[in-house]
Amino acid sequence: MTTSSQLDQFLSHYDELIVHNTLVLRELVFSVLPDITEQIDVSAKMIAYCYGQKYAELICVIIPSKKGLKLGFNRGTSLPDPTGLLKGTGKISRYVEIKKTEAIHDPAVKVLLEEGLKLYQNQLVK
Repeated sequence: MTTSSQLDQFLSHYDELIVHNTLVLRELVFSVLPDITEQIDVSAKMIAYCYGQKYAELICVIIPSKKGLKLGFNRGTSLPDPTGLLKGTGKISRYVEIKKTEAIHDPAVKVLLEEGLKLYQNQLVK
């Protein structure tokens, strides 16, 4: 688990709104993904949430930037997205752009996290 000082140091490069939205989004991730592990990847400038050390065990990432915030999903191309929140053109990953705090509270964001967890759990059964 990330310590608060590690998180503070990582987020110290961003403005107040980005920091606030990162913390709000982080709380949502923890509330939806039980016992998830949080890891800061300084070189990639993201916070990863996974159930192990393998890429296949990665559920999502929070990517703060000067322009805003993204919630990225490993295997995002396999997630149902009826509201069209997911963006990106990668072969595997997709992301949700978070420009306002209210966007974090969109029920579709929570559903995407839940679906990401289901996808991971189904992968374990196979």
